[in-house]
Amino acid sequence: MSKGAAVAIVCKTPGVGGGKSRLRPLLGAERVAELSACFIRDIAATLDGLSPAVGGSRIAIYSPAGSEDALRPLLPPRWRLHFQQAATIGEVLHASTTAFLAEGHDCALVVNADSPTLPAGVVEQAVAALRAPGDRVVFGPASDGGYYLIGLKRSHAGLFDDITWSTPTVLAQSMERAAGIGLPVALLPVWYDVDDAETFGILEAELAGTPPAFAPPGVAGAEPIHTRALLAAGRGGQAA
Repeated sequence: MSKGAAVAIVCKTPGVGGGKSRLRPLLGAERVAELSACFIRDIAATLDGLSPAVGGSRIAIYSPAGSEDALRPLLPPRWRLHFQQAATIGEVLHASTTAFLAEGHDCALVVNADSPTLPAGVVEQAVAALRAPGDRVVFGPASDGGYYLIGLKRSHAGLFDDITWSTPTVLAQSMERAAGIGLPVALLPVWYDVDDAETFGILEAELAGTPPAFAPPGVAGAEPIHTRALLAAGRGGQAA
């Protein structure tokens, strides 16, 4: 019997694992760590509240080792931690999704932890696509040319081969790999990761009431209560 969907975020523990180097010149290292913690809390809350039909497990794929005590308070109680550190994000994604599928989940989805307003309905759409007959990969295209979500129902190592990670060609290259192994692709609506000054500006505008220009009609972002509270408090403020 299936264990339902494995839905995970991939993250570095804030203040321990570094990350978001392109935001540090704008906000400073301490502020970036605070923001990262809020992002994790907000996206985890969204994923924790998915429709009961999704079922399954909620997981944080994290690094570095030894940062569990710092990460655990940012997550809902039922979430489990899955340590995974490798040379490339592709190796992390492949190893993690393979492990989750081997546990008996009917599909495995990994979401970037830098998308605090990602709509829950988009993730539920990904699960529905994976549960339709036939094998496929689901991508959530990010506005920067990467992807904010990947979902699989079978392990496909070739999907992650020779990708130039952290570049605007990640999604295009990944779709080429899928075509090369004969794996159908399902695409979700475009959303965004907050990892530089431009996307931070999109977040600020969204919180002020202006949806992203690429948001599909009728698709509203999730309410990121912790991120909103931190930004409203101003520099040095504490998240709710």
